[in-house]
Amino acid sequence: MSKYEFFNRDISWLSFNYRVLEEAMDRSLPIYERIKFLAIYSNNMEEFYSVRVSYYKQMLRQETRFPEQIKRVQPAKVIHEINEIVSEQQVIFHKVFEDEIIPELRKNNIHIVDSKAELSEDEQKYLRELFFIEVLTQIQPVLLLKYRIRPFLQTGNVYLALEMVIRDRFDKKTGKRREQYAIIKVPLDRNLPRFIELPSDGKVFKVMFLEDLIMRHVDAIFPGFIVKNYYSIKLTRDADLEYDDYEGEDLIDVIEDLRKHRSLGKPNRFQYDRTMPKKLLNYLVKSFYLYDDTLVKGGSRHNFRDFFTFPNPRSPELEIDKWPPLTIPVIEGHEGTMASLIEERDLLLSVPYQRYDYLIDFLSEASRDSSVEEIKTTQYRVAENSTVIKALINAAENGKRVTVFVELKARFDEEANLEWAAEMKKAGIRILYSIPKLKVHAKIALVIRGEESEIGDQVYLGTGNFNEKTAKLYGDHGLFTSHIGIVNEVKDLYRHLEDQNHTCSFDHILVPGFNMVDQFTTLIRREVENVKAGKDGYILLKMNGLQDISLVEELYRASEEGVQIDLIIRGICILKPEQPYSKNIRVIRIVDRFLEHARVFVFHNDGNPKVFMGSADWMKRNLTRRIECVFPIYEKELKEELMDVLNIQLSDNVKASLIDENLQNVRVRNEQPSLRSQRATYEYFREKYS
Repeated sequence: MSKYEFFNRDISWLSFNYRVLEEAMDRSLPIYERIKFLAIYSNNMEEFYSVRVSYYKQMLRQETRFPEQIKRVQPAKVIHEINEIVSEQQVIFHKVFEDEIIPELRKNNIHIVDSKAELSEDEQKYLRELFFIEVLTQIQPVLLLKYRIRPFLQTGNVYLALEMVIRDRFDKKTGKRREQYAIIKVPLDRNLPRFIELPSDGKVFKVMFLEDLIMRHVDAIFPGFIVKNYYSIKLTRDADLEYDDYEGEDLIDVIEDLRKHRSLGKPNRFQYDRTMPKKLLNYLVKSFYLYDDTLVKGGSRHNFRDFFTFPNPRSPELEIDKWPPLTIPVIEGHEGTMASLIEERDLLLSVPYQRYDYLIDFLSEASRDSSVEEIKTTQYRVAENSTVIKALINAAENGKRVTVFVELKARFDEEANLEWAAEMKKAGIRILYSIPKLKVHAKIALVIRGEESEIGDQVYLGTGNFNEKTAKLYGDHGLFTSHIGIVNEVKDLYRHLEDQNHTCSFDHILVPGFNMVDQFTTLIRREVENVKAGKDGYILLKMNGLQDISLVEELYRASEEGVQIDLIIRGICILKPEQPYSKNIRVIRIVDRFLEHARVFVFHNDGNPKVFMGSADWMKRNLTRRIECVFPIYEKELKEELMDVLNIQLSDNVKASLIDENLQNVRVRNEQPSLRSQRATYEYFREKYS
């Protein structure tokens, strides 16, 4: 049995999501930034239950199939622990909203009004017309009667559970009005807004939730009843569907039917208002055949992910200041094309600090360049109204051969990816679809020129998706290069995507299933050997997630030998700090206005650092069941720039936390001047290139 200990990956993720919630608790932030973090927390939790809790539930439903796995993982215990932690977090979440956010909005003359609020005649008239013209026809009320078929609760929808009595019917024995329960589905899927702005005088602003508008006019829905109380409920269903074994047209059929399958998943979380009477809760549990391990207490509101659209009538007041993306002077000042500049030197792109348009320019130039014969890219998550896809379509229309590998199995983006694939196909683009049992997660764009061209083939490799929307929100890096070794190996990787029987050999890029795990292991062990030889040993890794046990054990062993290790891990981290075998390892988490999404790997290498970036986290799935691309940074200037950014992050004492042995986010506080790494990074690029 191993002497090493590891955190459960999903319990560690809950620690990350709590750190997100802490941003909503930060009173130094503008109120609408705090609201945004409530929305992020809620959205994260929805996906967590849809996917990760589903994993444990499915395991329990298949006990006879996976007895050893169940014994090792103990899914029932993990689910119980998850629900305990989430219930505690929910208390804090709703306390923040009810005791801090609402009063702060009120101080700024923005009032959230409920169904019983006293309103002016004009306000009442406005709401009445809105309800009877647009809302009432969308309402689906259901009386819950014994021995009747219960309504099907759709995943992710808000419902109202009503306690009512029949106005003119009394129980013969007690003489009391007969009690009745009912359900109303809040019609948020019918293009109705969750938040309704009432007419304003420009000084005081009032906002009402759609469910409060409904309850304000509930007599029109249930005439003959008296509604005593109502409570918000919400059901989340399994969404982690198995489609890895499908390919070709079969996979497309599965994707096209996906929404229906997800909507029919097994219940795994039932959120209910914590003030709901036990009698009503028990009735609902029995009525909808729910189990105790699905019950999670919440507040009087659900679906806080809708708060991404919470109106700010005073915008841009009460919001964070904008940081316009910065230019890269070497590109702006170059008289020729981007391609001619990349022929001379590698270029590093860091978004959202710098303009993502440079990637669009790279593809658009290639689409018009007469020397370009072929463009090949991968697509994992595609932006709505994607300019990247438009550039590729333009290239095809200009006679270029364009091949795009579209990963249909990008969870929750499957349908959008399929639609874009169809659009590209119409334009004559050759589309490659998912590989059975693998996801293609590599971020590569390859431009191939004719032999007579003075400029050679070039490639862009990134840590984030080709998605201009997330490029404004996620911190990522990308490399433009004409390095012949890297370019040829990316070509070879693409041949493998086209034909899995094609064998590859890589000396520059790292790819799972070929050389990635072996190379990372070698690089870690080299630091150990350097320490044993009396030299310095240092490793700096930045990732979204760290979960692969074999590589974590390598880090533990390196720490035991005296290698100093800094980890900047945003989310999942199974490595347990503050143990005898991890005493030389520091784990930092940074949560701020941008999502830290970059993957960067630095090995001291006796003073000649080896630096890599790429698409792969050290998660088991990334290292065994995905096609990833990690690539080296060779140019000294770019290495130094990356190291500058990483060192800024290591110095953060405003938004950084250390992860301790109990998975607590221990905020970094020291005697150094305050340094908020994302702001400092923006200033670094502005000063460097001013």
